[in-house]
Amino acid sequence: MILRRVARPLLASIFIFGGIGALRDSEGHAQAAKPLIDKTLGPRAGSLPDAVPTDPVTLIRIDGLVKIGAGTALAFGKAPRLASLALLGSLVPTTLAGHAFWEKQEPADRQEQLIHFLKNAGLAGGLLLAAGDTGGKPSLGWRARRAAKKAGKQVQESTGHARRRTVFLAGRASKAVESALPG
Repeated sequence: MILRRVARPLLASIFIFGGIGALRDSEGHAQAAKPLIDKTLGPRAGSLPDAVPTDPVTLIRIDGLVKIGAGTALAFGKAPRLASLALLGSLVPTTLAGHAFWEKQEPADRQEQLIHFLKNAGLAGGLLLAAGDTGGKPSLGWRARRAAKKAGKQVQESTGHARRRTVFLAGRASKAVESALPG
């Protein structure tokens, strides 16, 4: 559909642009994200496996690559539902780290961050719609319900057939017993 071919690249463009920006200025983005990273990963850093990065610069680079990769996939319609979910997973920490309006004291700063926070909330809504979009095909839930309904109908039909066959055979057995009995 033409709507998807236009809407997906438009939605993806801000993520691709943001991912490029994160890779170009990883240090600056890491500095902004460090308080959130310290708050969320800090207490658990010792219990995480060594392979899990906890360095803010590395996490920002990973986030940038996710945004570029998933944004590109969404723009070209390649696994758009999965790409949308990946972008949504990337958007949440970005929003919490970069637009914590509740922490700002200056009214102008608070207002600016609130606007960015709400913009990201709107993007999250668009990503949720894209993640749920089946492209006109039935969803997995619908297909599962339909298959269950068909299976139930087949079981009912089989049960009804078996019941009728049992009654028929019982009647024949009864007649056979009557004819075998003397008298």
